[in-house]
Amino acid sequence: MHLRHGLARWWVLLGICAAAIAWLVVGGLASNIVYFRTASEAQADRVHDATHVFRLAGAVVPNSVQAVADGVDFQLTDGHVTIPVHHRGDPPELFRPGAPVVVEGHWDSPASSAFFASDRILIKHGSEYSPPPVPGQNAPANAGQANATQAARR
Repeated sequence: MHLRHGLARWWVLLGICAAAIAWLVVGGLASNIVYFRTASEAQADRVHDATHVFRLAGAVVPNSVQAVADGVDFQLTDGHVTIPVHHRGDPPELFRPGAPVVVEGHWDSPASSAFFASDRILIKHGSEYSPPPVPGQNAPANAGQANATQAARR
């Protein structure tokens, strides 16, 4: 009888620990996941979103980028809806017309003519990096190292 009570305690303790770990994992993930909306979704929910902060994804419309005193104005599209964006601050170096971006901010007002006021631009890019070519250098980057190794063997 005593053995059953001890075993039951361990199962209860194991269940409590598993529930606590599950709660931490699910709670931690839920609070750290940030979704973005397409231009069409944001336009459809404009009245509901009012001036709440959210992320908006799309491509920068060609010939729409204009530098202004406090940042840059441009248009963002998902191919169906185009939204005017005013970004306060300097845009990232990879920002250019046609670039896929995610902007963080809010609607200037709930009016249908309002622009999206952004304070952060995230550039969506591939995972491969290749450094820019160095002018006047045609040899591979490790050529000097190979030459030094060959000289040391002589």
